[in-house]
Amino acid sequence: MISRLAIVLAIGLGSALQAEEIDFAHQIVPLLKQQCGKCHSGNQKEGGFSLNTRETVLAGGESGVAVVSGKTDQGELLARVTTDDEFTRMPPEGDGLDEEQITLLKKWIAGGVTWEPGFTFGEPIYEPPLKPRRPELPPAVAGRTNPIDRILDAQLAAEGEAPIAPLGDEAFLRRAYLDLIGLLPTPEQRSQFLSDASPDKRAQLVRELLERDVDYAEHWLSFWNDLLRNDYAGTGFITGGRSQISKWLYNALVTNMPYDQFTQELIAPPTSDSSGFAGGIKWRGEVSAGQTVEIQFAQNMGQSFLGINLKCASCHDSFIDRWKLKDSYGLAAIYAERPLELHRCDKPIGKMAEAAWLFPELGQIDPNAAKPERLKQLAALMTHRENGRFTRTIVNRLWHRMMGHGIVHPTDSMQSPPWNDDLLDFLAEHLVDNHYDLKKTLELIATSQAYQSEAERVTEGKDDNGYEYAGPRSKRMTAEQFIDCVWQVTGTAPSKFDAPVVRGKPIAKQADALAVTGSWIWSRADASNAAAGETISLRKEWDITEPITTAFAVVTCDNSYTLYVNGKQVKAGDNWEEPNLIPLTSLKQGVNEILIVAKNGGSGPNPAGLFFEARLGSGDAPAQVLASDATWQWTSEVPAKSGKFPKPPEDWQPAEVVKSQQVWMSRIQPQLTQLLAQGVDGSQMMVRASLLKSDFLMRSLGRPNRDQVVSVRPLELTTLEAIDLSNGETLASMLHQGAEHLQQQSWQSPEAMVTWLYQFTLSRNPTEAELTTLSQSLGDEMSTEAIEDVLWAVFMLPEFQLVH
Repeated sequence: MISRLAIVLAIGLGSALQAEEIDFAHQIVPLLKQQCGKCHSGNQKEGGFSLNTRETVLAGGESGVAVVSGKTDQGELLARVTTDDEFTRMPPEGDGLDEEQITLLKKWIAGGVTWEPGFTFGEPIYEPPLKPRRPELPPAVAGRTNPIDRILDAQLAAEGEAPIAPLGDEAFLRRAYLDLIGLLPTPEQRSQFLSDASPDKRAQLVRELLERDVDYAEHWLSFWNDLLRNDYAGTGFITGGRSQISKWLYNALVTNMPYDQFTQELIAPPTSDSSGFAGGIKWRGEVSAGQTVEIQFAQNMGQSFLGINLKCASCHDSFIDRWKLKDSYGLAAIYAERPLELHRCDKPIGKMAEAAWLFPELGQIDPNAAKPERLKQLAALMTHRENGRFTRTIVNRLWHRMMGHGIVHPTDSMQSPPWNDDLLDFLAEHLVDNHYDLKKTLELIATSQAYQSEAERVTEGKDDNGYEYAGPRSKRMTAEQFIDCVWQVTGTAPSKFDAPVVRGKPIAKQADALAVTGSWIWSRADASNAAAGETISLRKEWDITEPITTAFAVVTCDNSYTLYVNGKQVKAGDNWEEPNLIPLTSLKQGVNEILIVAKNGGSGPNPAGLFFEARLGSGDAPAQVLASDATWQWTSEVPAKSGKFPKPPEDWQPAEVVKSQQVWMSRIQPQLTQLLAQGVDGSQMMVRASLLKSDFLMRSLGRPNRDQVVSVRPLELTTLEAIDLSNGETLASMLHQGAEHLQQQSWQSPEAMVTWLYQFTLSRNPTEAELTTLSQSLGDEMSTEAIEDVLWAVFMLPEFQLVH
């Protein structure tokens, strides 16, 4: 029997082991500059050969081709630096290249002659504009009125190229679903869309998908987790040297927070919920000068929001662009709470950094201001109306995500010229015109004929001489998309998730809210005149007999509280008019304890009370309600900050329902009911892979560890991924469970199941050959093993794994 691995390799999903990654800026640039630059860089072009750009390197000179990408046995460059012939050896003077340098060149060539976009050994030829620009749109052609089409149609016409062929309804439907919400259209949704004769059905579909706020948020959560180096486990979390922004980020996405506000709250956090990105990672032990929290801040701000690489300039003046060591340290000093000495190549140079913004023509930071004020100033400068780099960077990232190639490419190299500056500038201004609403940018792209065109067929070496627009490019599913789609088709999504968020969107309408069953409780019923500062502990113990799949609670206290679940601090709050909706992730089968330290505030006697209500889900059973009432207990003892009592209290007494409930309910009951409804709504949806900690399958499919900012996932499938897709235990378990689940369905015939599977996974019907082959594989009995093999065969298709 042929192994699954053999099948994977046979159908071309596996790739050769990738060459060792080479650091172009630090390994290749100094080598070429030292050994070859005197004769072949800048205005020097001995023998007609120039190193100035990647294109001139590949073009070669009078002696022929100098370098052939991926081929170390061809090209004059390696031949000349390795020959013993003193008349042809290069460089002609000195000792020549040593073995280590020759090995580096070979690895560089084998790896595809990687080159930092925009870098040249000659004089820099491009400096991106800072200020925004509103280009004049070309006239619409053939009724194609979307501004994107007007710009691109004009470009294609100028190049003598015809418009790209349009995409059919089936392919468009699948592309839009996967790009906008990361899920597949069901066979029923496919049938409904195909039967719709409305001329604007595509635009309507795009709007409907973007209005699915939770699906949108949980799909794009992976994109932002990568870009903002946020995760649920990993480096720094155990040691406390790093903090999550998960709750803040989820809420920002589900409510579609404007991008300028989004950025401002990350740079100058109004609460600790959004402070984790700016805070970076406090590494344990000694670290290099380029890994300090302050330098991380500078690097992350530059990369995430401006597409600028400050990593080289954090060690020395950059070899590849105009950024200097003082620029990185100036940005780092904005965040610093201590004097910051410049280090070049990890050695102090005796100069101190002064807080400074990268583009002083927009304004400058006051270096003498306190850190919170400096961060506010930076947030204002970053999102300044005249900072066109800020808006260009994010719309370029969205274009790349939707179209498969950036207008500036790669997306972290915004120092490079765009292939269409009118398109980039228009999208940036469109974002501002729409109040920084990222969904509006996605809608504009997805409703263009450019997006709704057939995918470009990309051949090897296609971009060696520069990118030329020829339509959207196919994209690999992300790890999360692949897993979500497998779960969606097989019905095997897990019931629990790891992200510390409450799923769902805040409910806006009272009609959608749920009835409140909890009561305000205290140590006595007449708590209208509790002493200022009075502090008590309240608890509830109960037994859980069935596994809990979903659990959340709404809690508030007049005036402040700290909540512990099974001895672990979960949440604290100090504003009773703003109840908190929180996930309960520490529950277990057996005896559980909710412990809440409640404190009254004020300067004199005033009302005191605690409100708590939880909903606990267990499979398909009705949700259990656990609410504050007279069954709770209280004590005057207060635990340590750890939630543990030095000595178990001996004075636990029954809590009492406070008489004057309306003191609070008249003000916040609508909030309580709507928060409960939000929690219930979120618990009814399929768990998404973006909410889970990374596992081996996700990592092998390209999910990064998020210790660093990552803006783009790998495009190529590696051998490791092919092996894991072939023989990996995680996927095998999913397929087995899925086969068992699908076997229980009432299928009219094997052909019916194959047709359903193709409509679901590929948004098309199977061909006659596909239908016959897979139906015969299923057989009339449709055993679990047969279904499992058919699922695997379809999920391994490049057509399934690509968004095209």
